[in-house]
Amino acid sequence: QVQLVESGGGLVQAGDSLRLSCQASGRTFSTYVIGWFRQAPGREREFVAAISRSGVRLFYTDSVKGRFTISRDNANTVYLQMNSLKPDDTAVYYCAATAQVLNPRVLSGYDYWGQGTQVTVSS
Repeated sequence: QVQLVESGGGLVQAGDSLRLSCQASGRTFSTYVIGWFRQAPGREREFVAAISRSGVRLFYTDSVKGRFTISRDNANTVYLQMNSLKPDDTAVYYCAATAQVLNPRVLSGYDYWGQGTQVTVSS
């Protein structure tokens, strides 16, 4: 069982940066693949980024490549550094965890979810 808590969201202007954090409970955190997803009003939840158990393999959706960076530390936290933010990045951001996943981009492969943190980017 893993519990996830996101933080770091807020209201920023286009071009600004934010760093989201996903704090996980449990001693086996290092055995989970962690993903970040987002959901804008009226839209389906979509994949943003994911990181492997070792932190070596990173996955990004095309729209955030070069702007977002996912990372994890040894203290049960995964980060999403978001630079050059755009109004289209406005959404609730969720982190998710899974012990086994065939495709880290697929939402249904994740077993545990946080409550989400709001990111709003004004133009």
